[in-house]
Amino acid sequence: VQLQASGGGLVQAGGSLRLSCAASGRTFSSYAMGWFRQAPGKEREFVAAINWSDGSTYCIESAKGRFTISRVYAKNTVYLQMNSLKPEDTAVYCCAARSKSGSYTYTPGYDYWGQGTQVTVSS
Repeated sequence: VQLQASGGGLVQAGGSLRLSCAASGRTFSSYAMGWFRQAPGKEREFVAAINWSDGSTYCIESAKGRFTISRVYAKNTVYLQMNSLKPEDTAVYCCAARSKSGSYTYTPGYDYWGQGTQVTVSS
């Protein structure tokens, strides 16, 4: 399974970006897909996840009301719509997929990882 992330860029504070993550390869069967981010000098941080089957979502507190994760089942693609961006959202964002149930925030539980896409929010 390959995950291809895209959509990052440079945006001013208060702006919006939409990240995409397309899955390809062998028949894709996933329990959930998630977005993580890593800022310079910091550890990787869970941002949001979506259950592939029923579409239920979960995100970190700081993203609630600003970020929305969604998926298009037929396209094997997950999106992260980010609104009201803040400079502290600046990071490399990666998508990941997990095939088994478990805590969405538990990084080792994800089986596949895409390359990162840079998001930079200027003040």
